[in-house]
Amino acid sequence: MATGIIASPTSETARATKYNAKFRDHKRVMSSWSAKPITPPSVLKDVLEHYPAMAHRVAALAHAPQSTFELACAAEVFGLHRPGLPEPYQFEVCAEKPGPLATLAGFDMLVTNDLTALRRADTIVIPGWQTYPEPAPPAIVRALQQAHRRGTRIITICSGVFPLAQTGLLDGRRATTHWALVADLTARFPNVQVDPDVLYVDHGDVASSAGAGAGIDLCLHVVRTDHGAAHAAHVARHMVMPPHREGGQRQYAELPTSGPVPDSLAPLLDWATARLHEPLTINDLAAKAQMSGRTLTRRFATQLGTSPGQWLLAQRIAATRALLEETDLSVEAIADRVGLSSAVNLRRRFHQAVRTTPAAYRRTFHQARTS
Repeated sequence: MATGIIASPTSETARATKYNAKFRDHKRVMSSWSAKPITPPSVLKDVLEHYPAMAHRVAALAHAPQSTFELACAAEVFGLHRPGLPEPYQFEVCAEKPGPLATLAGFDMLVTNDLTALRRADTIVIPGWQTYPEPAPPAIVRALQQAHRRGTRIITICSGVFPLAQTGLLDGRRATTHWALVADLTARFPNVQVDPDVLYVDHGDVASSAGAGAGIDLCLHVVRTDHGAAHAAHVARHMVMPPHREGGQRQYAELPTSGPVPDSLAPLLDWATARLHEPLTINDLAAKAQMSGRTLTRRFATQLGTSPGQWLLAQRIAATRALLEETDLSVEAIADRVGLSSAVNLRRRFHQAVRTTPAAYRRTFHQARTS
C-alpha cells in the first residue's frame, strides 16, 4: 500500500543488523522486568520511572532556520509527558553549535546540546533541513555516519532527508521527501531511489518521511514498531490524530487548476470500516458509492494512492493487530470479526503484511486487560 514502505527483511537484513541487534537487546532488557513475557503499560511505566536510563534516547538535530512544526512533530510524539501512559523515550534537541538558533517562525530557540548528544542517542531525528540546496556541514555528515555505525536509528522529516542522503546511507535504497522536493532530491542524489508517493519509507536502520505532516505518521509508525499498535493508538488519541493514515502524498500534491475536484471518499471509508466483519467486495463498495467499479478504482488511486481491495485488506489487518493486542480472542474468532473468513487466511494475510505470525505478534504486544 502507498502509505508507507517497510523494507523486506530479506533485502535489508545485512544493512540493518547492528540496529536490529541493538534494539532487540533493549526490548529484551525491558521485558525481563515483568514476570510475564509481555510488559503491561503500568509495569513499563513503573520501570521507566525507577530506571530512567532504560528509556530509549531520541535526539532531534536542529539546524537554522529550523522549522518549528517539524521539530514539534518529533517532540510531540517522543518528548511529551502524557498522564497515565508510560514514557519509553527520553527526548532532547541538539545542534552543531549550542546557543540561540533561528527558526522559520521568526523567533530564536535556545539549544543547549551539541553534537555529542548524537553519541548517546538510540534514535536520531532530522526534523527538516531548510538549507538543503547547500551541502550539510562535514561535522554533521560525519556525526550521522558514526552514529549509524554504532547502530543508531536515523529518521528524517521532509527536507531532513537531504543531509541523510549526503552520508551515502541511502544509496541504492528507497527514500521519500515532500512532493515539491522530489525533483531536487532525485537530481542531487541519483543513487537514491526516490519514491514520490508514499508518506514514509522505513528500512529499520534509516527511515524518511514526506512533507511535515507525514513526519507525525513516521514518528507514530516508529512508536508502533517499538511498542505495538495499541500504545501508538493511545499516543495518537492524546494528539487527536489518526494512528495511521491511508494512501500516499499524491492526495495532498497540487491539483491541476482546471477540472472538477473529485468527491471525497471519506463517507464510504467510514461506512466500510464499520462493516469489516462483513464479506465486503469491490462491488459492494461501488454500489454504496453509487458508481461503477472502474470509477471507484480510479477514485481510490487518485485520492488514496491504493486500490479498494488493498485498502480494505489494510483495515482488516489493522483491526487484527488491535484485537491481538487488546483481547484474548482466538485467531478463528478474530478472523470472523475482521472479515478474513478463516484462521488460515488470516495467518497468511497477516504474515504477508506484518512479516510475523499472529501468535508471535500477540506474545510481543498483547496488553493485559484492566478493569
